[in-house]
Amino acid sequence: MAQRSAHLVVPIALLLFGLVAILLLTIPSEDVQEPPGFMYGIVLDAGSSHTALYIYKWPADKQNGTGVVTQHSECHVKGGGISSYAGQQGAAGQSLEVCLDQAVKDIPKDRHRLTPVYLGATAGMRLLHISSPDQSVQILQEVGHKIHSYPFNYQGAAILSGQEEGAYGWVTVPELTAQEHFNQQKSYGFEGHWFSPSRPTVGALDFGGASTQITFATEEKIEDKHDVMKLRLYGHEYSLYTHSFLCYGQDQFLKRLMAHIIKSQGYSDSVTHPCFPADVSRVLKFNGIFDSPCTAKYKPSSYDPQASLTVHGSGNYQHCLGNVSELFSFSGCKFSQCSFDDVFQPNVTGGFMAFSAFYYIHSFLQRVTGVTVRTPTELDETAKEVCSMSFNEMMLRAPDLKSRLLNYCAASVFMEILLLRGYGFDDASFQRISFRKKAGDASVGWALGYMLSLSNMLPAERMELRKALTPGAWGTLIFLFVLLLAAVLVFILFRVCDVRKKKGSSESNI
Repeated sequence: MAQRSAHLVVPIALLLFGLVAILLLTIPSEDVQEPPGFMYGIVLDAGSSHTALYIYKWPADKQNGTGVVTQHSECHVKGGGISSYAGQQGAAGQSLEVCLDQAVKDIPKDRHRLTPVYLGATAGMRLLHISSPDQSVQILQEVGHKIHSYPFNYQGAAILSGQEEGAYGWVTVPELTAQEHFNQQKSYGFEGHWFSPSRPTVGALDFGGASTQITFATEEKIEDKHDVMKLRLYGHEYSLYTHSFLCYGQDQFLKRLMAHIIKSQGYSDSVTHPCFPADVSRVLKFNGIFDSPCTAKYKPSSYDPQASLTVHGSGNYQHCLGNVSELFSFSGCKFSQCSFDDVFQPNVTGGFMAFSAFYYIHSFLQRVTGVTVRTPTELDETAKEVCSMSFNEMMLRAPDLKSRLLNYCAASVFMEILLLRGYGFDDASFQRISFRKKAGDASVGWALGYMLSLSNMLPAERMELRKALTPGAWGTLIFLFVLLLAAVLVFILFRVCDVRKKKGSSESNI
């Protein structure tokens, strides 16, 4: 009888343990607030003409060392870039309040303290740092103080170098191709991959307010070590050619062009601008033209900053082309080959994505001329057509762009010279440029690449939402587990005793 009972100890104990565990799991449990399935990050892109706030999110479980980051939302700050608030104490920080308030609403409250915030300032602040280092430091401190007052994990504000700006812009696009319908592909997302190392990467062309950048992967030797940058993403390392041309952004280029025209016409109080429409005249002040380090070489030895001059448009494409070309230096090169201004550049290779002002200029040319602008010839022809238009004619075709119409001839000619003569795109390579404002739901620019790279420093985690048992339930399960162990020990003890009895009985029979 004892032997039979011993054999039943373990099955009965297991059955009892299972029944009690099931009952405990049905008891109402306490909600435990655990991290959700996504991490969040904020990047403030403090450009020369405006600031944009981007919120990104990625699964807490990262792949190959880098989080799969997608854009959650964005907010554009009203007013100019933070550099435009130089000398206005506190104004730069105050300008960010509306977008920071929006970020508080867009990110789950329980993730606020875990959400890193980075502010990256680009060419506008690089120029301010050249002309007034103290003011640039003060502005960074002011915006930092403002961001720090919000319930996020502020990581600092910094002025990005031109190489960093170009490289981070490149990071946003390598998975995307230059094919006409690439936007329909599963280019990125929580279930997809930004990078596919076995596929060719895509170069990046960025045209901002104060600088322009070209970045692409190449197998050619990069002769200037300052133009090489290495990035590691998704477990793979990439070597890039990247160069940033300060003062070649759209706003600064237009200032340089105006300053060049004024100087070439003897600083007269009335000048002719060949890139302005023929039916346009504008009155400008000298301080709005010569207040930038980019126009320093054109500045007269002495002048009244408040003095005005009248600018008359002539709408002459050839004269516009000649004046814009003089802003570039195509003579002299200390390397085996150069783009312009004595800067080495290997031959462009593969597909490219052109964004920022490149996209808007290309889109405008398509809109007002009806031409797709897929070849260098079409770019040249549409630039000529725009330069021959009157202001009223452009107004009829693009009335919503009234404030920008004055400069589209100059911008189109500049883009033509930069891409074709400067960077060296020809009939074949130009057709591999995809002009884009967004990639899927994400705005294209350096901010997303910055967050992708920064996420490499964040700890990889596996998080999931679950319900937790109450402390009492856990105590009961532990007690039952101990009881089960005791039952197993008793069972083993009975078995040992039983074996000994059988062995003793056998020996006595002998």
